[in-house]
Amino acid sequence: MSEVNRVITLAARPVGFPKETDFKLIEETKPAPGDGQFLVRTKFVSVDPYMRGRMNEQRAYADPFEIGEGIYGGAVGEIVESNNDTFEVGGFVHGMWGWRDYAVCEGSEVYPVNPDIAPIQTSIGVLGMPGVTAYFGFLEICKPKPGDCAFVSGAAGAVGQLVGQIAKIKGCSPVVGSCGSDEKVEYLLENCGYDAAFNYKTDTDYLAKVRELCPEGVDCYFDNVGGALTDAVFANLSPFARVSICGMISQYNLAQPEMGPRTSYMMMLIRQVSAQGFLVPQFAARFPEGIKQMAQWIKEGELTYREDIVEGLENTPKAFIRMLNGENKGKQLVQVS
Repeated sequence: MSEVNRVITLAARPVGFPKETDFKLIEETKPAPGDGQFLVRTKFVSVDPYMRGRMNEQRAYADPFEIGEGIYGGAVGEIVESNNDTFEVGGFVHGMWGWRDYAVCEGSEVYPVNPDIAPIQTSIGVLGMPGVTAYFGFLEICKPKPGDCAFVSGAAGAVGQLVGQIAKIKGCSPVVGSCGSDEKVEYLLENCGYDAAFNYKTDTDYLAKVRELCPEGVDCYFDNVGGALTDAVFANLSPFARVSICGMISQYNLAQPEMGPRTSYMMMLIRQVSAQGFLVPQFAARFPEGIKQMAQWIKEGELTYREDIVEGLENTPKAFIRMLNGENKGKQLVQVS
């Protein structure tokens, strides 16, 4: 077992779109667990859009990463040393220790993972934060009803691919999505149950496209993207529509804020729309409920998912950047060991 602990740190705050030079891989001595602690060897780490906001100096909804600090985020690993009777060597746990080979844990900040139920990396994917984000963000905020038209932006990403399927399970029709390639469009239509989808990079008249695919208006909008696409959807909302604001990835890497049209508030007024932003930790007490239901849907064949796995901890910044570029196909993960 290696005596070195590789850690990827923030070397510089990105200006606009992140570069690989904004990150640095350092080597530390492998930590040793103390009384009541255990050592986890990382198997997979997650890269997620929210991490981009934590690389800025100002605080968003979480404290910013500090220069020289390891990048924290979802990870899953195997216990290789333990001084804790509850967490035995050979067991698996997931937590937020992030982009590193090893982490010392005490137990309160991690959750056990059963590899007999599903592959361990699903604990930071479909049966982890992305899964509960899709589940609660759509069901609790969009409150879908059978026959509702549901629109999902960023529909082929880790969250979007699940939201569309949950919408179909709940009887929404049509379910429509936008994504960044023709291959992703095909995947949504053939594997995720979407009734219609389009490539926003080639079909750039968003207003016309949303009207074409949602002729009766959008009842449920799950927004991962923001920007011009969201402006077009807002112009096509139905009376009493519900909007779940999950993310705004189109805006995260802009050096200057993008100015948009001022019609969205007017549409919310005249269509009597409800729009709510959310952070998934607000549903933390109910995570077991959502994960149990998602696992059941997977078992019954009603829910599918796709993972995009990059090999090697040293390639985590590349994986993060390709995810922000929309090059990932499904949940972006890095296999560390």
